[in-house]
Amino acid sequence: MPADVDAPDKVAYGLTFRQLAVLAVAALAFYGAWQALHRVVPAPVLVGAAVILGGLVFGIAVGRRDGLPLDVWLLAAVRHARAPHALSTTDTTSKTPDWVQAPPSTVMLPAPLTLPADAIDDGGEICLGGARAAMVAATSVNLALRTADEQAALVDTFGRWLNSLSAPTQIVVSAQPVDLHSHARTLAAAAGGLGHPALGDAAADHARFLEDLATRRDPLRRQVLIVTRTTGERGEHAARRRADDTVRALSALGVTTRALDGAAVTAALAAAADPYRPARPGGLAAPDTVITASTPRETRQPGRSRQR
Repeated sequence: MPADVDAPDKVAYGLTFRQLAVLAVAALAFYGAWQALHRVVPAPVLVGAAVILGGLVFGIAVGRRDGLPLDVWLLAAVRHARAPHALSTTDTTSKTPDWVQAPPSTVMLPAPLTLPADAIDDGGEICLGGARAAMVAATSVNLALRTADEQAALVDTFGRWLNSLSAPTQIVVSAQPVDLHSHARTLAAAAGGLGHPALGDAAADHARFLEDLATRRDPLRRQVLIVTRTTGERGEHAARRRADDTVRALSALGVTTRALDGAAVTAALAAAADPYRPARPGGLAAPDTVITASTPRETRQPGRSRQR
């Protein structure tokens, strides 16, 4: 079995059907151009142009960039250049009233942001239109530290879980930066309050080690998320039940698993959208929430009156 099971089949001459279609369309275009211009343009000029353009088309047909076929990559680049780069969850289709004189502007207006998820409830279920999904967080297993029998048992357990899946399931493994500076500051602040001086010295030394590690290195942590979906199952919490089944099945591997609640799912989706932005203290505000800031208090010095 090949490693890339999604690789397209080779049809002829080591080329896929898509590559042959691109070359066939280019050959028909060259033949039409030859029939239309060979009586007007000298033959050497047409042959030279055909060689240059044919090389470009062949490179586009068989080339790859960032793991994608080159023609697909170029099409995605064109779509990205033409698509609006600002998206908004509010209604952007409403027009300015006729009695308002809008100033002329060449700035592209934001386009409506369409997300596959409609809502996330407190239990962690994600509403995807007619389907629902739930998310499970799991740790990883180091097979290199296990014996051959233990490795076979772990692989067999994981294979049984894969064979038991009857709905689309996604496993996402990502690396995210770790903020060791905050851990070092917290540990250093708590070192003075420990009961024994030796324990405080050890905590302070470990805080200095974390601070030095964060300065010299770029520490990352591995995150494993498992997204389970429901397709036509009855019950309002079918996705949550499937997530709980996944937790029980993968617990036999010796990993720590837990089904995420609404706040954890929201944080995981926000981190997936922007993994290099530090987490905001206090969490994210819910939609349509009015955010207010406290007014700074006025300080009065004794013996002085406040002037208005």
